Amino acid sequence: MTTPSIADLRLTYTRAQLTEADVDPDPIRQFQLWFEQALAADILEPNAMTLATATKDGIPSARIVLLKGVSDRGFVFFTNYESHKGQELAENPQAALVFLWQALERQVRIEGTVEKVSDAETVAYFHSRPRESQLGAWVSNQSQVIASREVLEQRLAELNQQYQNQEIPRPPHWGGYCVIPHMIEFWQGRPSRLHDRLRYRLDNHHWILERLAP
Repeated sequence: MTTPSIADLRLTYTRAQLTEADVDPDPIRQFQLWFEQALAADILEPNAMTLATATKDGIPSARIVLLKGVSDRGFVFFTNYESHKGQELAENPQAALVFLWQALERQVRIEGTVEKVSDAETVAYFHSRPRESQLGAWVSNQSQVIASREVLEQRLAELNQQYQNQEIPRPPHWGGYCVIPHMIEFWQGRPSRLHDRLRYRLDNHHWILERLAP
């Protein structure tokens, strides 16, 4: 069997359409509706999102992280403040997020400014995590070069012993960020590559809904 070339890989999107009459005037509520539908569709890790950041000189980087909260304020994730993305956000607090729900032929793009969440919110979430994940936040100097995996495993064993039968404190270098959006775009795949794209743009504290060419 001949392996298709990359250029020949394509799908025809036919599941749904997206019109201005379909969506909520508030993009956060619209996101929550689509997220609930992604959950109902049993999509694997529907909260997985691409997080794009950049240095102060505009050199970009991207990776997958997990959404851990959404509210009227914005979209929350947690990480090591000293990681590569944490360093970039410290010098350039702007970010973009992308959710891809392929089974629903949907994509959501978000752009906004980034702020750290409160210590209280970070501590509450940290202690809701599995014990192994709490220890992992202490073990890993995220994005730093290490000699081997054994370094991590040895440190984990040491911390397991240190905090045996104790509450694990939240590391000072670990916490949450909130992406406060000024743009949210909802994309629904359609036939002939004439996809539906509805963009919400924040203008003087009001959301403006616009249709974009695919």
